[in-house]
Amino acid sequence: NMSIDDIVTYLCEVIAARAEDGNNFGSILIPEGIIEFIPEMKSLIAEINDLIAQGKDIDCLSPKNAAVYQSLPKGVAKQLTLARDPHGNVSVSLIETEKMLSTLIKEKLAQWKEEGRYSGKFSYLRHFLGYEGRCAAPSNYDANYCYALGCSAAQLIRAGKTGCMAVVQNTTVPASQWQAGGVPLTSLMNMEVRAASRSLSSAKPSSISTASPSSLSPPSVRSGSVRPTSSIPVLSSTGDPAKSATAAPSR
Repeated sequence: NMSIDDIVTYLCEVIAARAEDGNNFGSILIPEGIIEFIPEMKSLIAEINDLIAQGKDIDCLSPKNAAVYQSLPKGVAKQLTLARDPHGNVSVSLIETEKMLSTLIKEKLAQWKEEGRYSGKFSYLRHFLGYEGRCAAPSNYDANYCYALGCSAAQLIRAGKTGCMAVVQNTTVPASQWQAGGVPLTSLMNMEVRAASRSLSSAKPSSISTASPSSLSPPSVRSGSVRPTSSIPVLSSTGDPAKSATAAPSR
């Protein structure tokens, strides 16, 4: 629940403290989707989406959100009004969060320098990792998980279950005990207002917590294997074992 200014001030304090020790260098890693978790940005994006759906201009923003919009670097503000996903919403993934933060940090440090609160030298180089951060060799857990998803999808097709998303549950235990199944897509849908005031259904995004049991499971669990001849329990959409019992994948 930190505001933009809270985040910028915190990072500036870190940079200033390092500068006092003569360390005018460093690297800061910023999560790609952090902008969606900043309360004022979340409110601003939601209102922009509503205005677009109603065919209204950005000038119709409420005073509170208009103030936030005006405080943003011009490039980032422009991205908020131009970047759209196929459904007409603001495309958050196209907003250069690193550009916004680095610009605001530079402005605040310049202000601190005039006030005597910062004596270092500051310049920055931005780099968006994007797919570079996802191109590492898959772990054994990754391979097992993808194999299990494929097996789940195949069994859903064989059982004639359409309109479902293949899932794998119980992944905090060894892979031989994972449970495959399907979740009806309709259970994931959320009604949203689009252009011309039309209501359309779309899947609501959700985040993965690094503090979840799955993320914190010990390496010994994640290193388990799924052999091609193993049987994986198939679950129904309610999470109960389906009458079709198990799925026995073949090579």
